[in-house]
Amino acid sequence: MTDPDRLGARAAAMIEELCAISAEPGRLVRLYLTPEHRRAADLVARWMREAGLAAGEDALGTVRGRWGGGRRLLIGSHLDSVIDAGRYDGPLGVVAGILAAEQVVRSGRQLPFGIDVLAFGDEEGSRFPSTLSSSAACAGVFDDAMLSLADRDGVPMAEALRAYGKSPAEIPAAAYGRADAAAYVEVHIEQGPVLESENEPLGVVTGIVGASRLRVTVTGEAGHAGTVPMDLRRDALAGAAELVLAVERIVRTHHDDRMVGTVGRIEAAPGATNVTPGGPPPRSTCARRPTGSAAPRSPRSRPRPSASWRRAGSRSRWSRSTRWRRRPARRPCRSCSSNQCPRSATGRCACRPAPATTAR
Repeated sequence: MTDPDRLGARAAAMIEELCAISAEPGRLVRLYLTPEHRRAADLVARWMREAGLAAGEDALGTVRGRWGGGRRLLIGSHLDSVIDAGRYDGPLGVVAGILAAEQVVRSGRQLPFGIDVLAFGDEEGSRFPSTLSSSAACAGVFDDAMLSLADRDGVPMAEALRAYGKSPAEIPAAAYGRADAAAYVEVHIEQGPVLESENEPLGVVTGIVGASRLRVTVTGEAGHAGTVPMDLRRDALAGAAELVLAVERIVRTHHDDRMVGTVGRIEAAPGATNVTPGGPPPRSTCARRPTGSAAPRSPRSRPRPSASWRRAGSRSRWSRSTRWRRRPARRPCRSCSSNQCPRSATGRCACRPAPATTAR
């Protein structure tokens, strides 16, 4: 038997070593298919070989440590991170899988199944606007449309894979058949406050959230912040702010489903203090809703917008291109002061005859 304290200290040291692999000093940033991902994958592959596993990689860069034959018990987590990540998010599950498999190998026991320890490369979606692409390939449900998705530098995923030394054409071979996988197990740090608030050291997952990410553009009209009256403005940022609150209202109506929603990024153009925002500010919205006990890390159904946005004095429409267009109310007629005048938008009153004109 291995001393649990020694095993825990070893796990902590391995996690610290992975934490040191970052693109930025002072915080943990390790994105998919980057040099940092390569270094972390090589380190994990070395640990797998030292544990007695046969290490290799699939076409999406998932590191696989294999032991035994027959149906596979899959154990693992991910190596990529969010921006300014916690050190346990992902690496804890990878390290725990390696150490658990090592104990089986060292014991010499024969099991009625084999073990695959998996270190996924893309879970967070921090580089490309997609999530779970690595595990989707393992589940046999990878969407080829993901290959055309580009990062902030305009690099498509397919191009990044080739630069990483992988071939997108080999992605189908990464899939496990239904008869091949016996179960999937993952150890993961809780990223919420529930266990701590209830003073519980351990929890068993009964559901997993499925993320749907949307990029929304609110289009208005830029204008001088000091001279454009409030009733004549088309402020795109004000409209976007109402959308943020709408996300909050929508997810709160699904409290029993434990749905959550987040607007995690917003940009205003042209971005000047003396100009009302009117340009196209790209925003990423993430809505999540726990699903049942289906296999973890496979794509989930995507909730679609169920409510339209309305603001007094404006009109908006949700289109297939997820573009919000915010239009101001009609300008009051200069003659009769009515905003119902059919021609009030031109400044001429249709309620009264036009003045006679004399040609010269």
